[in-house]
Amino acid sequence: MAGAVLVAPSIARAAPRYSYADAIRESVQVETPLDNDADGRPDRVVVDLVRPREAAERGIRVPVVMVASPYYQCCGRGLENERKEYADDGTVTQFPLYYDNWFVPRGYAFAAVDAAGTSRSTGCADVGGREEILAVKAAIDWLNGRARGFHADGTGASAGWSTGRVGMIGKSWDGSIANGVAATGVRGLATIVPISAISSWYDYSRYAGVVRSRRHHVYLHNYTSGRPAGVCTAVTSELSAGSDDATGDYNAYWAERDFRPDARTVRASVFIAHGLNDTNVTTTQVGAWWSALAKHRVPRKIWLYQQAHTDPFDVRRAEWVRTLDRWFEYWLKGVDNGIMREPQATVERAPGRWVDEPSWPAPSLQVPVRLGNGTLGLRPAAGTVSFTDDPSLGESALVAQPNTPVAGRLMFLSAPVPTSLRVSGTASVTLRVRVDRPTTNFSVRLVDYGTADRVNYGNAAGGVVRQTTESCWGQSTATDDACYFDTVEDVVSTDHAVITRGWLEASHHASLSSPTPLDPDRWYTMTVTFQPHDFVLATGHVLGLVVSQSDRSFTSPTPSGATVEVDLAGSRLTLPVAGPVRIGEPDRAPAVTTSRAPDPPAADVVPHA
Repeated sequence: MAGAVLVAPSIARAAPRYSYADAIRESVQVETPLDNDADGRPDRVVVDLVRPREAAERGIRVPVVMVASPYYQCCGRGLENERKEYADDGTVTQFPLYYDNWFVPRGYAFAAVDAAGTSRSTGCADVGGREEILAVKAAIDWLNGRARGFHADGTGASAGWSTGRVGMIGKSWDGSIANGVAATGVRGLATIVPISAISSWYDYSRYAGVVRSRRHHVYLHNYTSGRPAGVCTAVTSELSAGSDDATGDYNAYWAERDFRPDARTVRASVFIAHGLNDTNVTTTQVGAWWSALAKHRVPRKIWLYQQAHTDPFDVRRAEWVRTLDRWFEYWLKGVDNGIMREPQATVERAPGRWVDEPSWPAPSLQVPVRLGNGTLGLRPAAGTVSFTDDPSLGESALVAQPNTPVAGRLMFLSAPVPTSLRVSGTASVTLRVRVDRPTTNFSVRLVDYGTADRVNYGNAAGGVVRQTTESCWGQSTATDDACYFDTVEDVVSTDHAVITRGWLEASHHASLSSPTPLDPDRWYTMTVTFQPHDFVLATGHVLGLVVSQSDRSFTSPTPSGATVEVDLAGSRLTLPVAGPVRIGEPDRAPAVTTSRAPDPPAADVVPHA
């Protein structure tokens, strides 16, 4: 299908002016300020570029769309796992994804940056650390004349063809790099579009002191490294020691990889896209980052959808490309196309039903819901209930059969709600507890009990199904196809669904950096925060709160054998209740009906694809 462009005219509002086939392709090595492979020379990151030849010949400077990634050679990008492919002279003949095909003909350059220590870049990957972030910052500095660049033959390379305005975009780890670079406040970075991205590596690898996956940063380094064996041994030792699996504490290592405190330095606008059911990069990443950006009045926009770790290109393709096109046009070219006067938030409320809203989370009232003897209600209850850790219980067993007692869990159920109830933002549960061990893990879940059509976000593609048809998004060449398999949402009818989850390692209840062992004779009040969400509990459905301890479905379990006593009068669930409820009009794309209910993925996941 090379050369075919099957995009609807309504999408291509900024008509292409330049030839992608004739574009200039070059590879530049940008010098960074660090030398973490300790070879005595500044590390270099490779910036592979494609830019319109006609603009260069006419002396027209162009802005840059950039994706910095550790995945260009090890793993590939997108549902079709595309990798960079090279000509004999080292320039790229195929760039992954559609950004180059779409934006270069519209007057942008596209830059694909190999993260430090991966693919053809030197240095050593430090997984969200200074090397990773400052190396990509150097690429932006080079585009603005503030860093040195070199061709493969050692001659100097300049970026006089660039306006210096850069928009970073990327999914998962790629988007995480964009967040980190924006947090440096680098001049020239005009906007970022982080998709399913990390804003705190601690919250990715730890859940309030609960260890999610052990030796994960060493694994990620090894998984993506492009360096010869032995070159990065010192760095992997630092990753192992700093991540400190033995405690789950927040320390200097994690602080270096926490971008949220630096939201005050962000100069770029931010357009976030994230799956509400992402169990890989959970919604805590977007919720906390969004709040920090809002506090500092960073211009921003957000899309939230029902899928898991999924790109909106594979969820609502035409509308996403149209919106992204206008976003970059505004922030990189200065065209006042009205996008910043439109609603800030776009939320998929139910499969295929989208609502535009002025802000997110929606304005809400914090409603305290009391815990009774197996019930949720508005009146306080007296007495205590207790349960003992059962590490054999996975999520499916924890939430099934809500009316049947199950050892190892506490189940609290509301009455059927008389009218639809919308919860928008971050819920929490406060527990007054006495624990007969120095610590234990708490795992909490909110569950929607009631039959409905729901996105099957636990499938292999995060809630979509690839079709046999293709559509094309930009111009193609013989070596770089702009065409991608179409997708539709994978929708199933189920009688219940986990809405959101939360965890807490009990000795960290007062401090993530300084844990305190529990006294078995003392009562403690501790709050477990759920992952931010936006959901509607339909009329007649029942809201369930499930409390357990070890969680083998989503963490590296550390069974405690603890028995926990819960004081009902001192405990409560707090819900950010918003209204009124708008479901939205369904999209035209059909859904796929299957017989499989959503299943959570394994706990040890990689932020990829």
